[in-house]
Amino acid sequence: MKPINLSFAACGFLGIYQLGAAAAFRKHSETLLKDAKAFAGASAGSLVASVLLTAPEKIEESSQFIYKLAEETRRQFLGAMTPGYDFMARLRSGMELILPSNAHELARNRLHVSITNTKTRENYLVSNFSSREDLIKVLLASSFIPIYAGLRPVEYQGQKWVDGGLSNSLPILPTGRTVTISPFCGRVDISPKDKGHLDLYINITNQDVMLQAS
Repeated sequence: MKPINLSFAACGFLGIYQLGAAAAFRKHSETLLKDAKAFAGASAGSLVASVLLTAPEKIEESSQFIYKLAEETRRQFLGAMTPGYDFMARLRSGMELILPSNAHELARNRLHVSITNTKTRENYLVSNFSSREDLIKVLLASSFIPIYAGLRPVEYQGQKWVDGGLSNSLPILPTGRTVTISPFCGRVDISPKDKGHLDLYINITNQDVMLQAS
């Protein structure tokens, strides 16, 4: 039997859907989670994957944090781009609160985080984390949307990195069967089933999203 992997798509604040899926996995599929070989994700999806792997008991706490962060961001005059508002610092505070002290050890070689190199624009899947801070930096890099989240990309191992969704929004791991989860209706294993679809798809950095009729 092929090993099972779980991959969560890039999706911004729709990561709340991903957290709902993660909660359902934990409630109804404990055996699957126990047997899962690896977890992967891009942008918000990488955050969900990291929580499900390293702190599944904090899924509800993560959901509450995302709700509060979304509300706080919307209250800003220009959203996350409002001068003086540090969106990435707020995101880091959530990671610091939720991820356990040994998160990097639990994630090592099991969590695959999609990030984009600013110089080459190539995608990298990072799965080796030397420390908790190392893991947090990679997760922040995967979630850094240029301009929206700030003007300075995240530095990691001497290079600059931005949102993994810009180069690979839905990582498929090379070994085993990767179960894909996305809040966008499309060619994925778990997603909403939207009405009024045209049965036409657009590929957005490795994710087939179904077009909708208005």
